[in-house]
Amino acid sequence: MLPDIDGYQILRRIKEESPDVPVIFISARDADIDRVMGLEMGSDDYLAKPFLPRELVIRTHRVLERVYNKSNEPENFISIVNLAPYILDEGKREIHKDREMIELTSKEYDLALLFAKHKGQALSRVQIINYVWGEDYVGTDRSVDDLVRRLRKKLPDLRIETIYGYGYRMTAR
Repeated sequence: MLPDIDGYQILRRIKEESPDVPVIFISARDADIDRVMGLEMGSDDYLAKPFLPRELVIRTHRVLERVYNKSNEPENFISIVNLAPYILDEGKREIHKDREMIELTSKEYDLALLFAKHKGQALSRVQIINYVWGEDYVGTDRSVDDLVRRLRKKLPDLRIETIYGYGYRMTAR
């Protein structure tokens, strides 16, 4: 409970001053009309108490992903990344070598893109898991090792170094 102002008034003020700021409305009110009102007034999500802390984390992650991962680029924007001798086409999610497409799974492509965007940087297994599988991934970090092994097999000219006890790094050839 708020002492002098209700949540709807706070939401109205936030949206007047900063309409693009994401808002998750958390309230003890759980009636359908309260939820609908909060969402119609501009909140990005509505969570009624009691709730699981993990649910709030997941909902927050989804709202931030939806709001901040929107592309500011035109839809026909083409991004080409040169990973000599490979060419990575982000728009088509394809990798080519000598004008021939190399078949990769979605996860293999995501890992290749991550390495391409972080050339020379050490990437921990946790960072790789969060990028490729998402923060909600439940499994072991050995999945990363298997994915790297498959990527090395399909893209043998990439120089992916193992950093013992930590993760991987792609270096220039």
